[in-house]
Amino acid sequence: MTIADNLAAVRARLAAAAAAAGRNPGEVTLVAVSKTHGIDAVRAALAAGQSVFGENRVQEAAAKYPALRREFPDLELHLIGPLQTNKAAQAVALFDTIETVDRPKLAGVLAAEMAKAGRRPDCLIQVNTGEEPQKAGIAPAAADAFIRDCRERLGLPIAGLMCIPPADESPASHFALLREIAQRNGLAALSMGMSGDFETAIRFGATQVRIGTAIFGARG
Repeated sequence: MTIADNLAAVRARLAAAAAAAGRNPGEVTLVAVSKTHGIDAVRAALAAGQSVFGENRVQEAAAKYPALRREFPDLELHLIGPLQTNKAAQAVALFDTIETVDRPKLAGVLAAEMAKAGRRPDCLIQVNTGEEPQKAGIAPAAADAFIRDCRERLGLPIAGLMCIPPADESPASHFALLREIAQRNGLAALSMGMSGDFETAIRFGATQVRIGTAIFGARG
């Protein structure tokens, strides 16, 4: 199976999941997670019509994407991994969406870097729905206050929320919780669902799903 074949299969599953949920497949953005895969793999996905990509690390994205952007100006890049404050300026310059705003200190640094750069990538707040100590993200109970602070005091362009459910639990309750927090805060974007559970995420209102393995195969 080629990357183009894999993409076609994922798109067909996405469309079927959306139809089963009574949703328009066009409401769900497929984010192809290219972390650890080289430029040739990304180029193959671009040639197959994929334009939105996710990377975990700023340095890896900086090595791969500036050249690809010159070739494919419509390319859109999401940061989906943890962001260190000392990489915030680079992230603001490089990414179109930062999905992992997960703590007050980072939010403040991002606001300052956006003001300096005059560039305002969309931001998603990462919620640690499983309250796992080893995982990044704001606790669900603190989410409303954090969202309000990011929007009102810092003026960050908060578009929505993101979560990574615990690996050993059914994801449905986590997706439902994320949707509930988003709805009460008037946030439209929900980044949830990966290769193993994206159909469930679509049922719970995901507007973007982050798919790596099902498109690119095992990590490079």
